[in-house]
Order: sequence, then C-alpha cells, then structure tokens
Amino acid sequence: MFDWNAALGPDAKRLAPRLARVTPAPERGFAFLTVHVDADALTEDEASWIAARETRRDGASVWRLPREIALGFASGAAWLADELPLARALRALAAIADRPRAAPKLFGIVNVTPDSFSDGGKFLDPERAVEHGLALVADGADVLDVGGESTRPGADPVNEKDELARVIPVIAALSRRTTVPISVDTTKSSVARAALDAGARIVNDISAGRFDSAMLSLVAERGAGFVLMHMQGTPRDMQHAPSYTDVVREVVGFLRERAAVCVAAGIAPERLVVDPGIGFGKALEHNVELLRRTSELRSLGCPVLVGASRKSFVARIDAAAGVTAGSDERLGGSIAAACVAARGGADFLRVHDVRETAQAVRVQFAIG
Repeated sequence: MFDWNAALGPDAKRLAPRLARVTPAPERGFAFLTVHVDADALTEDEASWIAARETRRDGASVWRLPREIALGFASGAAWLADELPLARALRALAAIADRPRAAPKLFGIVNVTPDSFSDGGKFLDPERAVEHGLALVADGADVLDVGGESTRPGADPVNEKDELARVIPVIAALSRRTTVPISVDTTKSSVARAALDAGARIVNDISAGRFDSAMLSLVAERGAGFVLMHMQGTPRDMQHAPSYTDVVREVVGFLRERAAVCVAAGIAPERLVVDPGIGFGKALEHNVELLRRTSELRSLGCPVLVGASRKSFVARIDAAAGVTAGSDERLGGSIAAACVAARGGADFLRVHDVRETAQAVRVQFAIG
C-alpha cells in the first residue's frame, strides 16, 4: 500500500497525533481518502467540514473525506487556512493523489460526417473512414471514436437512419481489422445498440444519457464503457451566451450527479469516464479555466477524458494576438491544451492528430 505518511513527510510529523494515518479507500469505484484522527484534537472549524463520522469498536473516530472536498479546499475556500493542520495535510494529499503517473491514452477521432467543424466530409466514404482509423492506430491511438453526427456549434440533429448508415459499416470493418477498442460517439440508444453489436465496446454520449431515456439501461445491460460529458444546452444553441458562476464547480457537480444516475441505472462505476465538454456550451474563459483546473475533475474518482483538439478557443486565443487560425491550423494550440490536461491528470485525450499529440505527452512525461 502507498505510504501516505511518508509522502507527507514533515507535515505528517507535525500533525501527529492529530493525523494518525491516511489511506486510500476506493468505494464503489469512487475514490475516497480515509483520515484517522484524534477527535479531541480537532478544532471546531476542522470538525465542521468533516463529511461523515464513523466510530470503530476500538473507540477510534474515522472520517471519510471524498477527494472532492480536499480539492475544493485547495481551490480557495476562505476557511482553508494555514493554521488548520488537517487542512494542510488534505491539500498535500490531494496533490499527491492527483499527480499523474502515466501519460494519458488517446482517443483517435474518426468523423464519418459531411459537416464536422474540422474534417467534415473527408471520411464520409466508409472505406476512407476505415483507412483513416487504421492510420490513427498506427500513429498510436489507444481507442477509435467513431461518430456519424456533427456536434459542432449550430449543428442540426441527424436522423437515426442516416447515422446508422454512416457509422455501422465503419465500426464493423474496424472491429475486424484492429484489436484497438472502438467507441461510438452518439446520443441515440438505437445507434449505440447497433454499434455494440458491430463490435464497439464504449459509448461516448455528449448528453450524458439525457437525450435518450433508454441509453443508460442499454449500456448497463451490455456492460459497455460509458463516457458522460457536460454540455450546457444542445449543439444547436450551446454557444448562445453560455454562463456560469464557477464553471469548474458547476461542471463537476453536473458530472457527479450524472455519474450517480448512471450507477443507479446499473452501470458499473469502473466503466464510467467523465468529460468536462470543452467547447460545449462554454466561452473562451470557461474552456481555459476547465483546462487550468483539470485536476479538480479527478475528485469524482472516475477517469477523465478531455477533448480540446482543434477547437475554436484556440483560434480565439490566436485572434487576440492578431493571428487567424482555421480549423486545420490549430495543431500547436491543441497540443498545448493536451499537455496542460495531461499534467492535470487527464486519463484520456480525444484528438485528431494522434502521432503529434502522443509524441508531445511522451516528452512531457519523460521530462517529468
């Protein structure tokens, strides 16, 4: 078991006997830290933000603290003061627990659409889409994410028949020609079911199961992986003046609620992946803040996927510097965002440019 006390070093020594020991305690797939303390030594403030108390038979008091609380403290709550030693320890623990230990895996994007914002129409032909997917695998993709409906800002919905005709032949062919897991990017349970029948193993749903009431029961029944994403509004209207008080707190709250709904529907917690939805109902400042605070998404205890590849916030940053960048001229910005997300602990990156992104994160983690 990881020695948290040793990792804390001087902090742990200063806290004794207030902080007897701290151990990770995963429960139902969600990460918790169990903090064993001397209850009589806690200040009133410290006691007030303990999540739940248990008393063991030996009389010791045990509090289970969700990591989200520790991270919430670290993000600037006024009552996280240096004079509260337990809070200092929790801050250090959050940093240790959320330090990335491996480069993220890459979802390679296969858009089988005529109108996606970056490569719409390039791979609408099934044979070209399959060849593109295989090329992404050769470049280092760990997952292929196949989608037949554009979710760019302002996009209209695609009917079920057209979406099925676009993605199922591609998924079926890819599943025969590669062992890399295939994800279907859809909000429709009928498309997800056909995709799983054709060889897909993951459903990537930008609505987090809200647009189709049958989606979660299908995923649970089939034992598929499920990526649930945050989006304010729908693709058609999501960029009409998106507004947040604290975008990270609100996105985390939404994802926590939807993860709980997924588990209640029978989806195993370990099959869930959360996605903050970069560019989905977010202004430039919201996207930047979510990337800056990626580590706080890990408080949910689920793997985190970040998809910032070629998105318009890169062009907006360029525009502020007087530079124009089309959707195929955003590689540098996309890689920068990917590296920031990786440093923040993202487990997966959804990208167009697999080879270049893989090289960038390899170098980043080699440097440390």
